[in-house]
Amino acid sequence: MVVTDTLYSVFTNKCTRCHEGEIFTEKNPYQLRKMFSMHQHCEHCNLKYEREPSFFTGAMYVSYGLTSGWFIICFVLQTYLLQWNIYLFLGVFLTFIIAIAPLNLRWSRIFWLSFFFPFDKTLQVAKK
Repeated sequence: MVVTDTLYSVFTNKCTRCHEGEIFTEKNPYQLRKMFSMHQHCEHCNLKYEREPSFFTGAMYVSYGLTSGWFIICFVLQTYLLQWNIYLFLGVFLTFIIAIAPLNLRWSRIFWLSFFFPFDKTLQVAKK
């Protein structure tokens, strides 16, 4: 299934086409000096990650969607469960968004890659 394949890649930071190779050079997303550092190719299936200059510019739209989704979830929690003061809510939300920003960057890039290079089961069969 496409959704589960994509989510697997997102949460393991593996290649979207083969689910074997690492996408980012550093496993820790909070190592801020290497946050944007990606491998050029997948070491397993040889997929070139950045197909053209500024390929990941489109990942900004995915990042915007993810951040909007986080806001909607937090807003619903605030409205129906928490009912905090608006300033407290905004402070907690902004802190949360800043804290999750490195993960959001990685997730948006992997989602963007999966739009163009979905999981290919034949690569798994060829490996065995």
